[in-house]
Amino acid sequence: MSVRDAIATPAGKRQYVRALFATVADRYDLMTRLLSYGQDRRWKRRLAAMASPGPRLRALDLATGTGDIAFALAGCGAAVVGLDITPRMVELARAKAARPSSRPRRPPRFLVGDMLALPFPARSFDLVTTGYGLRNAADLPCAVDEIRRVLRPGGRLLSLDFNRPSNPILRSAWLTYLSIAGGIAGWVLHRDPDTYRYIPASIRAYPGADGVARLMRARGFTRIACHRVLGGLMAIHDAA
Repeated sequence: MSVRDAIATPAGKRQYVRALFATVADRYDLMTRLLSYGQDRRWKRRLAAMASPGPRLRALDLATGTGDIAFALAGCGAAVVGLDITPRMVELARAKAARPSSRPRRPPRFLVGDMLALPFPARSFDLVTTGYGLRNAADLPCAVDEIRRVLRPGGRLLSLDFNRPSNPILRSAWLTYLSIAGGIAGWVLHRDPDTYRYIPASIRAYPGADGVARLMRARGFTRIACHRVLGGLMAIHDAA
């Protein structure tokens, strides 16, 4: 079965994504740096800076991975919970938090959980962030609904993710690059070229930055800005 077929339904995508990220967890940081030309951490720092975090901010970082955004927010004093569906990702994030060299005064608390069924009461957070999380959600509208549920009135969602460029030539070149680079990396690191071909397959099924903004508005967010990154190949959504 092709990657595209495997993620064609919410149930199939949920199963595929869980298995995939369990496989790639220990190489996750390396791959995000390689496929982003080394810019991944800078984009995440930019997202964290947009949040203007402070000691009174209650933040939830979804699909936290190994915790880059969570640590950036905590480093500015915010009280942060990082949540990821992959237990190994959470193990790696907790290991980072235990290092004296990288430990903020209020280290993030990391939990295993599903963004489609967040284990928090309504209005628990001032800010929800995610890096590449919405594109990986098995049910994108449900994920946006859950985020809005746990945000207090006036709270913000900041989301960094790949875009699907509207220009067909640029889109084709971008997806071709990701397919080739991902295939090579998958073979070298995992002996499976399909491992990272999930990324372009998921982008093809993703509504893109403008589509995500429309969805956010339809699900109740009223102030939405979309900041283009890397010439529009990536995007940061700021919604409230």
